[in-house]
Amino acid sequence: MVEWIHSAQPVPYETALAAMEARVAEIAAGRADEAIWLLEHPPLYTAGTSADPADLVDPDRFPVFRAGRGGQYTYHGPGQRVAYVMLDLNARGRDVRRFVCALEDWVIATLAEFNVVGERRAGRVGVWIARPDKPPLPDGTPREDKIAAIGVKLRRWISFHGISINVEPDLAHFDGIVPCGITGHGVTSLVDLGLPVTMADVDVALKSAFPRIFA
Repeated sequence: MVEWIHSAQPVPYETALAAMEARVAEIAAGRADEAIWLLEHPPLYTAGTSADPADLVDPDRFPVFRAGRGGQYTYHGPGQRVAYVMLDLNARGRDVRRFVCALEDWVIATLAEFNVVGERRAGRVGVWIARPDKPPLPDGTPREDKIAAIGVKLRRWISFHGISINVEPDLAHFDGIVPCGITGHGVTSLVDLGLPVTMADVDVALKSAFPRIFA
């Protein structure tokens, strides 16, 4: 059984981290079911274990938290659907690479509900949108924008953290960091792509796609 938890109001990052820690301990002890927690955060930056301090362009713009997850700098804020994924990989196969790919597949299947083609890229964790409508990079590389970030941590093979999908965040808030350490390419959202999608719409799509990916 996977319990779906939904928070209607933005959750402070420290509160969410403490709640995830407690739930993962309960799952590991066999006292709680796996869980997916859907929430938003107030505006903030998180630094993963591979974060380069030089990528924090504007350190005074929003609070910065050490996340303990994999990855680099990420923005979270209103209009972005965060899904914290607390799953037991002891029962789902102890394969971190496969798990991250499954999270990407989940995002891609969710975006497909809105006829958006999300793609993965070698060496770039997350989900990307091709932007032929925008000029290529100076070296001629076709432009791509990131629409979803992924970062995970495991304890006793129980997962922490998860995914974030840009629904309608203030994209200017990403300017305070080099998102995931990647320069040149930008960020986008479902609304930025011209789709009148709500957070509730995305939640329905996430729940619909989940059992197709995580049997």
